[in-house]
Amino acid sequence: HWEEANLRREFAILDSEDQYRVIKRVCKSMGVDVGKWPARQIQWYINKEKDECRRANQAESSDDYFVEQMTKVYVEYELLCERESLVDFGELLLRSLILLSSNESLLSHYQKRFKHILVDEFQDTNEVQYRLLSLLKGKESSYTAVGDDDQSIYGWRGAKSENIDRFTKDFSKTEVVRLEQNYRSTQTILGAANSVIENNQSRMGKELWTEQKEGEKISIYSAYNEDDEARYVVGTIQSWMDQGNALDDAAILYRSNAQSRALEEAIIREGLPYRIYGGQRFYERAEIKNAMAYIRLVYGREDDAAFERVINLPPRGIGAKTLEIIRNQARDQNCSLWRASTGLIEFDGLTARASSSLSGFIGDLERLQAEVSGLELKETVDHVIQRSGLIDYHKKEAGEKGRTRIENLDELVSAAGDYEPDIQEEDTPILKSFIDHAALDAGEDQAEEHESAIQLMTLHSAKGLEFPLIFITGFEENLFPHRLSIEEPGQLEEERRLCYVGMTRAMEKLYIIHAEMRNLHGNETFNPPSRFLREIPPELTQEIRTGGAIGRKSYDSKGIIAQGEIPETDLVLGQRVVHEVFGEGVILNYEGQGANARVEVNFDSSETKWLMASYAKLRPI
Repeated sequence: HWEEANLRREFAILDSEDQYRVIKRVCKSMGVDVGKWPARQIQWYINKEKDECRRANQAESSDDYFVEQMTKVYVEYELLCERESLVDFGELLLRSLILLSSNESLLSHYQKRFKHILVDEFQDTNEVQYRLLSLLKGKESSYTAVGDDDQSIYGWRGAKSENIDRFTKDFSKTEVVRLEQNYRSTQTILGAANSVIENNQSRMGKELWTEQKEGEKISIYSAYNEDDEARYVVGTIQSWMDQGNALDDAAILYRSNAQSRALEEAIIREGLPYRIYGGQRFYERAEIKNAMAYIRLVYGREDDAAFERVINLPPRGIGAKTLEIIRNQARDQNCSLWRASTGLIEFDGLTARASSSLSGFIGDLERLQAEVSGLELKETVDHVIQRSGLIDYHKKEAGEKGRTRIENLDELVSAAGDYEPDIQEEDTPILKSFIDHAALDAGEDQAEEHESAIQLMTLHSAKGLEFPLIFITGFEENLFPHRLSIEEPGQLEEERRLCYVGMTRAMEKLYIIHAEMRNLHGNETFNPPSRFLREIPPELTQEIRTGGAIGRKSYDSKGIIAQGEIPETDLVLGQRVVHEVFGEGVILNYEGQGANARVEVNFDSSETKWLMASYAKLRPI
């Protein structure tokens, strides 16, 4: 119906990348600085407005100057698409809705044509999709919507979990059939998941059950930090393998992409194959490669690959033509791109505008080299990332993607703080050693498709999958649920649905792990265990102790803890100690030996915690 839709017969459909390029064209023609208003964010904004059935002239008014500018681009984008008969995916839906709403004969035709309509994954539908479906509802049509409101986890992409409830009200004679029998998980896992999700208020309600066995209790491990967490997970998987199980039956889930870094490093140390499902390894991610390029240039200016990667990132007006001139100069002079650039600036080999932009880039790098002189590795990496402009650049990316990139950059700072070079690298500058370490990790290939490997993935990526053995890591407040979701009830409920999805991926064994302290996003944090953990009935869980655990605390007849040295440490049972964060307390118990030794401390704040003896820095009083 191209004519009725006011399109040319040869209209073209834009995929996501085509749409992005068209938006960049519009920005260029308008003189919009894509450094301040990134085309990706404008693309996200346009698609969001179309998902909500809003044309550019219907966009919600805003006092936000940034939104105002994006709306202006939306107007010009619509005009260009109209002139050139271009249609993006959102436009296909929105134009179909407008066409059927304004053409009664066409609407009647399709209402009669489709007698039975089935929509799967209904919890992931957005506004325009729901309205289109409602419009197609004929007098004799039958509708089936298959979905689970407890698995609606894509609100940030426009999905509306309330559409399932709307369906029961908007479509007459609706019969609700609850599919509550589960064929995947044990009853223990389902009971725990049911208990968590029932805390959500906005749901239709159901309770999963199974005819399978009760199954093992859910294992809860309290790690000291992210490295202890990673070691425990990898060690447990190795024990799982020793029992004859396959690696690809195990999956590690996390809320934030940045959490994969510590896990990947632990897996690499043990030489185990692994695969990032639906994503890239930490050091292969674009934002990490960009940051490492700046760090490499701070270490040595002659790194052509690094120079070329970030010469115009963030955008600074150095285009492909200028870069080609620099390449030619370097080839003719048999020198690095850096030297070629300084020569072109000195001898006026570029236009005034290109020379100014290139001078700014060269000057920025020279200042960075001077500023990091004498700094520790972590401070160096942090300073380079902050002063490079990469953080501000990604802050302009809307939604989850921009936030994830910033979290990954912050995690690179944490990686630098944790980094310890090998003994054989003692004579190598630590910055060079760290650069080499990142390059080696990035060079590790993903496991082949046919190869059995540990699966790592975000909780969002895990939807629709299942594994006999599941680890949910980072089960802490401000991480899961995410700190940006805690104050907003609707977002908190989506986080709880995400927890429900993660738990129900487990078929046989489920491990939930939280850390007392975590270096994440460049900061050392002490977050309490996730509220979702408190929502699981205690009788369905078991707390895991590692190493040679002592089953009972040692008390004398007066109820005072018996004295006893803790092997390979300077600590003694019953001793009063002080921790720099938790304050003063008494050592109650210990387990394990050497690097794996943990102590239980009853702090004066009435809080009892298990801490890794080698990390806790406990001082006797």
